[in-house]
Amino acid sequence: MPMARTLDGAGQEPAMVELGWREWVALPALGIARLRAKVDTGARSSALHVDAQWRFSEGGAPWVGFRITPARGGDEVEARAPILDEREVADSGGRRTRRIFLSTRLRLGSVEREIEINLTDRRNMLFPMLLGRTAIAGAFTVDPARSSLHGKPPRHLPGPAA
Repeated sequence: MPMARTLDGAGQEPAMVELGWREWVALPALGIARLRAKVDTGARSSALHVDAQWRFSEGGAPWVGFRITPARGGDEVEARAPILDEREVADSGGRRTRRIFLSTRLRLGSVEREIEINLTDRRNMLFPMLLGRTAIAGAFTVDPARSSLHGKPPRHLPGPAA
């Protein structure tokens, strides 16, 4: 089944935004202003490194809390979100693990969209986030010869309007 496309205000399909093999992203709903991400069209799902995670219940629904240090030597961020799902995920070595998935906003360049991410330990990886093909489908194209086409987002998320 073809993927549904949203038309812009003029009734045209919006242009696809080009990405390099690595980009800076923000996850504003989680309080993460900027994070290095590897764009990986070979990975179906997106993965976010967490230093620690814990489960709890809110209003009878399952939630996850977690801590992440988005940049080396940077401030630790503590976030929480409802658990969307739990699924088996195979890593690049073929090892399968059960991971928590959540839904959150991704901001990358001029695009902001809802994506699914799973939480995992990526401490031995160069990038704390892996941006998989389901997160980029329909909005982005990838040029593997280029990188960081959209620059770094600001260090801090904008505060509430005064």
